[in-house]
Amino acid sequence: MEDTQIHTTIEQLVAEEHELWEREAAGNAADSDRRRLQDVKVSLDQCWDLLRQRRALREAGRNPEGADVRRAEVVERYEQ
Repeated sequence: MEDTQIHTTIEQLVAEEHELWEREAAGNAADSDRRRLQDVKVSLDQCWDLLRQRRALREAGRNPEGADVRRAEVVERYEQ
C-alpha cells in the first residue's frame, strides 16, 4: 500500500470518527456506533503506525513495502 492510499484511508476514518462523535454528542449514538468508534480509533492508530514504519524504513535506505500493519493489541499499547 502506498503512502497516498494510507493518507486517503486516514482521511476517510477521520471523517467517520467525526460523524460518530457528533452522534454521540447529540445523544443519538447507538451501541453499534460506540463499538464502531472504538474500531475506527484502532484503525487510525494502525494507519499512523504503518506510515511511521514506512518512513523509518525509507530513511534507513530500505524498502518501505516491508512495513506491515501491526495487530491492534500492539498499537494500542503505545504511549501517546
